[in-house]
Amino acid sequence: MKTFLKIIIVVMLTAIISDIAASFYFYNISIARSKRDFLSQDVALKKSVPASAVISLNKVSENEIDWFNPQTYEGIDIISDDGLKLKGYYLKAKIPTSKTVILAHGYSSQGTFMGSYAKFYYEKLGYNVLLPDDRGHGKSEGDYTGFGWLDRKDYLKWIGFIIHKVGQDSQIVLHGVSMGGATVLMTSGEELPENVKAVVSDCAYTSVKAELEYQLKRMYHLPSFPIINSTSILTKLRAGYFLEEASALKQVKKSKTPILFIHGAADEYVPFYMVNELYEACNSEKDLLVVPNAGHGASYSTDSNGYINKVREFIGKYVK
Repeated sequence: MKTFLKIIIVVMLTAIISDIAASFYFYNISIARSKRDFLSQDVALKKSVPASAVISLNKVSENEIDWFNPQTYEGIDIISDDGLKLKGYYLKAKIPTSKTVILAHGYSSQGTFMGSYAKFYYEKLGYNVLLPDDRGHGKSEGDYTGFGWLDRKDYLKWIGFIIHKVGQDSQIVLHGVSMGGATVLMTSGEELPENVKAVVSDCAYTSVKAELEYQLKRMYHLPSFPIINSTSILTKLRAGYFLEEASALKQVKKSKTPILFIHGAADEYVPFYMVNELYEACNSEKDLLVVPNAGHGASYSTDSNGYINKVREFIGKYVK
């Protein structure tokens, strides 16, 4: 009996130690600030547009940077509620306007890599453009990724910046891709000023927990329990939030802002079914664009005309 109990204790201790080690591993590669070179080898991202979705620096499309860098833009610094210096890039429209888009980039990316979207709003719609670097990304401070949850409060500050910069009559559109898509959805569930007229969310996940559970199974063939649970606790201790807190699904239920949902039907990184869950949960005015054969973050490049026309039509109902 004593031998049996010893074996049970050893097995339990081994399992606990293994779980703790796994939680630190997954926290360090997915949430802590790092290069994340493993993303460049991900098969599901071979179909994606690097600069808009999930990126490692060596995969950035030159077109994204080449268009934005020569523009005459203004570097902006703001301070987050928890004291981080956040960097943004403001491009004033050629003709003075009250219309501004705030573009939210994807995981492991940065604001200036959203060049193709900035070009569309700037050249075709005549908008001012603001491209923030999210906390833990680009030139912004931060030792971990907020996955949209912590960033939602940062975007409230960016919205305030635009209202101060452009004027009280500002008309603002939030447009995000991948993690950025989830970020603008999470932001939409907050109390927003009337200046925010519409949200465009491209290939967003329903929640951080659901996305990490999906990736754990897809990439590592592991069950979510207990690794996700222990990683969530570690994330709370180190980054200040539980994974289950960071839910775009819960936020869109509270949103009063019109939302256009976009998703590629062939997305294997943020699975296509998530957009249907988000769309059904949304209680504000809404529309849905599904792009056949588009991988993760590739809806714009797969059908640029259809994408542009849908975005123009949708936001045109609310921005005058």
